[in-house]
Amino acid sequence: MTPIHENMLQIFRTRTGLGLAVRAAAPEDEAALQAFYDQVSEEDRRFRFFSAQGHVGHEQLAPLLETDHFRRETFLAFRGDSGELVAVAMLACDNPMEVAEVAISVRADYRGRGIGWSLLDLLAREAQRRGVREVIAIEDRDNHAAIELEREKGFVPRGFDGDPQLVVLSQRFG
Repeated sequence: MTPIHENMLQIFRTRTGLGLAVRAAAPEDEAALQAFYDQVSEEDRRFRFFSAQGHVGHEQLAPLLETDHFRRETFLAFRGDSGELVAVAMLACDNPMEVAEVAISVRADYRGRGIGWSLLDLLAREAQRRGVREVIAIEDRDNHAAIELEREKGFVPRGFDGDPQLVVLSQRFG
């Protein structure tokens, strides 16, 4: 699989056979992202943005869309046959390019189809390609599905300093 660069489309199948087309997000995707986050549950929005807001607005979406395509990248995953936006994945590297945070949101009606699994693989490959040594995910302790997925992929959990409700899961390379 080739790395994704700005507006480059990558097509692959999840472990369940669902075809996905994945590309980097662009500023003109804001309306599609708003519609996507309006379709996820309140709990999923809370897990992704650590707030209970009912609607994700411009201020929360701006960091997902204003990327440099190296330290910060947001990927949009579309169902290959219908073009529906079914998942969003973010990679955010620190300035020394040693640690990258990842975050994935999958629409509830598409869970259990291997999308999160496939996107986590994609984010890990992209982080490694960029020279990152460690990938982390910061999760609410109640987000059991994400924690279980990340542990299955080899991420190791530890406490989050200053907030007992959060857990950091990390995976080191090399």
